[in-house]
Amino acid sequence: MLLFLDRYFNILAGEIDQYLVLPLLYRFGWMQWEELSFDWALVCVYGLFAVVVTYAVCWPLEALFPIERWDNRKAVMTDALYTIVNRVGVLPIVSFLLFYQVQVWVNGFLVGHGYIPPTIETLVPALIGHPVVVFLIYALVLDCADYWRHRLSHTFRSWYALHALHHAQRQMSFWSDDRNHLLDDLIAALWFGVVGLAIGVPPLQFPLLFLFMRFIESLSHANIKLSFGSVGERLIVSPRFHRLHHGLRAAGRNSCNYGAVFPIWDILFRTADFSVEYPPTGDRRAPEAMATGGYFAQQLSGFRFFVDEFRRARQARVHPRS
Repeated sequence: MLLFLDRYFNILAGEIDQYLVLPLLYRFGWMQWEELSFDWALVCVYGLFAVVVTYAVCWPLEALFPIERWDNRKAVMTDALYTIVNRVGVLPIVSFLLFYQVQVWVNGFLVGHGYIPPTIETLVPALIGHPVVVFLIYALVLDCADYWRHRLSHTFRSWYALHALHHAQRQMSFWSDDRNHLLDDLIAALWFGVVGLAIGVPPLQFPLLFLFMRFIESLSHANIKLSFGSVGERLIVSPRFHRLHHGLRAAGRNSCNYGAVFPIWDILFRTADFSVEYPPTGDRRAPEAMATGGYFAQQLSGFRFFVDEFRRARQARVHPRS
């Protein structure tokens, strides 16, 4: 089955590359990217497949075991747009065109100065020939880094103003994972990229790791009354565990359950909450446009909220309360 999918994905990527990507590169004089065009198309196909799998798994569960039922799903449809853009469009560009080029430059610079960048396999030779184990180790390291990025985004007032776009959703579903402000996404991409370079993630594995982790995150955002049990809850982030992070009482700069894929980081750093409840979601401080506006209205409102919070934070430093 996996071999069939791999063959089919390569054929489809080849068609996209030949009839869409290469003509566009030629039209705009970007043929220096020709060597990467097939890889870009392949990751696009993987991204589309990931969206289809996410929908196929999460939609029936939301229909059968919903926490809430909504008559108007306009806000959910906007979240779906975020998902398509991030996983089929933006992700391949960032992961291949930028991450690959930066990795080539960094590795060339280091090798030119007599230093060979290490990888997990070279640091632990016993892992050579065990790609699944290596993949999971990369996922653990990246998830730990994302835990701290996420936690810091709740710590600083102006940064949380950007992140509040993600928390403003009152109709949280499996589409909500990619609902982020562009500036917040840029910070996350740079964060992931730096960590990925530091631990030597291969360019092709970087987007695949990202898509694997995003599938778990989509499931954890789903409108499903579901937990993984007392043991499973401590191994993988569940919809119940992550919903507590989005709950109205947890919204803002003091929250819980920051882990995206593995709860181990919340357990180790004492931010885990395993309460058995499914609270309503949203952020009362976020402007209404961030909750129910269209894509561009959300982005504009989020930027304005960021500017306002940045000014308030600066004023608080200049004129602290006596």
